This record gives sequence, structure tokens and C-alpha cells, in this order.
Amino acid sequence: MSLLNEKARDDLLKALKGERIDYSEYDVAETQSPRIYKDIFPFESPPKMIWDGIDVPMEVPENLWITDTTFRDGQQSRDPYTVNQIVDLYNFLHRIGGPNGKILMSEFFLYTQRDREAVSRVRDLGYEHPRITGWIRASKEDLKIAKEAGVDEVGMLASISDYHIFYKFKGLSRSQVIQKYLDVVEEGLKSGIIMRAHVEDCTRADILGVVIPFAKRLMQLSEKYGIPVKLRVPDTLGLGLPWSKAALPRSIPKIFYLMRQLAGVPSEYLEFHGHNDFHLGIANATAAWMYGASLNNTTLLGIGERAGNVPLEAMVFIYSGLKGGLDGMNTLAITEMAQYYRRNIGYYIPPYYPIVGRNFNVTRAGIHADGALKNIEMYLPFDTERLLGVPPGVSITPYSGNAGVAFWINYFFGLKNGEKVDKESDGVMRIYRDVLKKFDSGEALSISDEEMLSLVEKHMPEFYEAHKHRIAQ
Repeated sequence: MSLLNEKARDDLLKALKGERIDYSEYDVAETQSPRIYKDIFPFESPPKMIWDGIDVPMEVPENLWITDTTFRDGQQSRDPYTVNQIVDLYNFLHRIGGPNGKILMSEFFLYTQRDREAVSRVRDLGYEHPRITGWIRASKEDLKIAKEAGVDEVGMLASISDYHIFYKFKGLSRSQVIQKYLDVVEEGLKSGIIMRAHVEDCTRADILGVVIPFAKRLMQLSEKYGIPVKLRVPDTLGLGLPWSKAALPRSIPKIFYLMRQLAGVPSEYLEFHGHNDFHLGIANATAAWMYGASLNNTTLLGIGERAGNVPLEAMVFIYSGLKGGLDGMNTLAITEMAQYYRRNIGYYIPPYYPIVGRNFNVTRAGIHADGALKNIEMYLPFDTERLLGVPPGVSITPYSGNAGVAFWINYFFGLKNGEKVDKESDGVMRIYRDVLKKFDSGEALSISDEEMLSLVEKHMPEFYEAHKHRIAQ
């Protein structure tokens, strides 16, 4: 099933052949009734995946960046951060981004005195990156607030689907709503501000009838004033699909391909903003990079509305995978950031959370522990101690086996090479038998580190005395 009109399908096929496309004909298509794709979004059942059989080519931009909205979208699902917390978290963003500024910018609310104080305090740090940008609604009154705050880039909410145009802006046509957005964008450009249009709910919008014509008009304004106009593509309800053969409006690859080919938007002006309602946030963000967007918008730990945003720390590792290196990004600062959330903010990070969860590099299965004893790379995706400052560990459960006991001792005491204890050694086997007794009697379901230390001291006293000074390390 194809949701492309005949001209758009022909133009897309031309683009795939490398032929030049005349996108000047694309303009806002008026309609008397909203196009809300009930065949894809029936509401009484989960959204459907539709395929149109058209593939678009992958094209990873030369330059990729991560952007941040921890202090905007990330504050829409929790109690607001204090000013001091914002300053501390901004410092983490700066450190994670490294000397090459791979965390390009961070987005701030500007409405309250607390917001403005936070911007002032962060600005006083004097960092080049992340750049401080603002966020406004599509009104000249809000734009005035941004001007007074002295930010040089502003993101503007530009709700784009017919769900918003017909039901939020009652009485206005598609063209009138688009013109309202364009008027505010042009006013910002007249003041020398880089404007960034957030085409909200893009994955339920009429891409060819509204989004592409709007993007084309934005590029005309950018050319007129000689100032970048950026497009953020929010997958507001997490409905995007990361596959190129998925049909519009859900295909993230097609959206970014068409933005470049039909609206002439440079990759450096294109940004994706994902949500995780269907567990596809990271996959969609990766697809955005793979199909032409240079920018990916994220939050620390993925904290955001409803099911959350794309986690910044995840995209650091995706970036490295796509580009073959971290380009100076500081992954050790990711662990420190997570510790700050736990200790200073009181935020609960689930133990099984990727990268920074306590169980991320901890094994509970004896067969895994046995493999790790033989080669630590067997059950780890990378050197977690080098990149995150967190050595691998094991949790002693009924399924850990004597290999799990040996693994725990070796890593808890930081033993290297010839120092390591063998899983068949007398001391390890005595500890293992005591562990089994605790489980068989129902006394415990797992053994704490403190209990394990007591068992080591009991059954391996000479070893314990010789190595106890290493425990704190």
C-alpha cells in the first residue's frame, strides 16, 4: 500500500536514480476534512505498520551531533530541577560532549525567574558547548522573551499534523496555520536569531501536503536572511518506524530522505526528536542519522514525557558505532552523571537499565560466570571498566555455581592474572557449599557482598588477610 501521490512517487523514484527534482511545485495542500490516517491509527487498536515497497538509500552525514533537551522536555515529566542541579547537569553535558563539542546544544525554558537564573548561571560557566538555546510557542510575545534572554537560537513549537491543525487551531486552514509559523520565524530571523521549527506530531502528519511545503518555505526564508533555519522532527507519540520500506507518515528514513530531496534541507539543519512509547526511540534515532539527519535530540537517562525521550548516553554509543570512534566524548562522565542522579537528585535508575544500571555488567548465571572466568570478553559488549569506570561483577544466586563464587572473589578483590583464584580451589568450594546451604534452607534468595566477605574471611582466612586492603578499591 502506497500513501505517496503519483507525482511524489515519480519524484522519489527520480531521486533514487540521481536525477534532479523540481520541488518548487510542492505547496500546502488544503483539505476540508483532516487527514488523520485512520487506516494506520484506528485508535481502538494499536497502530498498524503499513509498507509501500519503496526503499530509500542510507546516507550517513559526514558530521553528526547529539543535542539535549534535559531542561525542557526532560522537565515535563518530573519535578523541575533546581538551579544548582541544572548547573551541575549542564557541567556533565559539557564533559560528556568532550573537547569537540559533540553535545552541540542544550535547550532551556525561558518563562520563569528560575529558568532565566539557570540560563544566566550556565552562561557564566563560559563553555562553548553545549550552546544555550531557548524554546518558545509560536507567538511573537514568546519570541520577545527569547530576545530578552539573549539566546542566539530558538526552537519554536510548530504543530504540524491535522490532529493539531483541525482540532487545536479550530477555524484556521492548513495554509493559515503554516503562515502563522512562518511569520514568527521571519520575525526571529530579522533579529538575527537562528530559528528551529519543531514540527510536532510529524509521524501523523501529511508529509507531502503540509510538512514538505512548510520545510521548503523555511529554506526560502533561510536563504533570504542568510541565517540557518533548522527543522526538528519530533516523533511526538513514538509512532515512527526505523525501516525505509515503511509507508509515510511513519517511516523515519523516508521523512528525512524527502526533507533533503524534495525540500532541499541540508543535513546540518535536520534534527530528530524521538519518544519511546513503543520501545523504538533509539532505533528511530539511529535511523534518522543513517538517512540524513545530522542532529539527534536527547535527554539524560531518557527522562521525558510519557515513556520518555531518546537517552543521551545511548546515542553516545550509537555515535561511536556509526563513526567508528567517540571523537573525544567522555564516557566515564556518563557513570558520574548517573551517580549524581542517584545520590543528589534521588532519582531511581532501574538496575537493569542499559549502560548505567547496576546490573548492566553483572552476571547471575553460573554458566556466564564460568565463561567470564575464561575470557572476560565473552559476556561483555565492551570494556566497561575502561569506558564507564565500572568493573564487571557477579551477583551470587542459586544459579551462580562455584564459577560465580570464584568470579566474585576475583573481581571484588581486584585480582589480576596469576593472582586469581580457581573455581575448583578448596576455599572456593567451601564457600560454595555454605552458599548452597543458605539457599537450600530458604535462608536467602541471594547473597550480599557483606555476606560473601564474611564467608571469604571464614573459609579463606589467609587469603582474606593478604588481600583485604584491596576491598575498598
